[in-house]
Amino acid sequence: QVQLVESGGGSVQAGGSLRLSCAASGRTFSRYATGWFRQAPGKEREFVAAVRWDGRSTYYADSVKDRFTTSRDTAKNTVYLQMNNLKPEDTAVYYCAAGGRRWPSENRFEYDSWGQGTQVTVSS
Repeated sequence: QVQLVESGGGSVQAGGSLRLSCAASGRTFSRYATGWFRQAPGKEREFVAAVRWDGRSTYYADSVKDRFTTSRDTAKNTVYLQMNNLKPEDTAVYYCAAGGRRWPSENRFEYDSWGQGTQVTVSS
């Protein structure tokens, strides 16, 4: 079982940046891809980005491509989501998740372990 804890959320103005962290416990974390998802009020949880188990490949939703970057530090058992040029439509609770039976996977049902989420609010 992998436990995940997100941090780094907050409130910023449009055009600003935030870096989210996803700290994992459990020896098997390095075997899994890690995905980032977000959920805005009244909307479905949607895929944002993913990094492969070895950190050598990443995959992004079109809406965040060229603005967000995900990476992993295997030694620290931590995955990051660097978010630049934030827009009000990026406002949501952001979750990290481990799993991803296929690579790449945008399907949230293919991720088994989830963090509690961290709020990101972008004002115009």
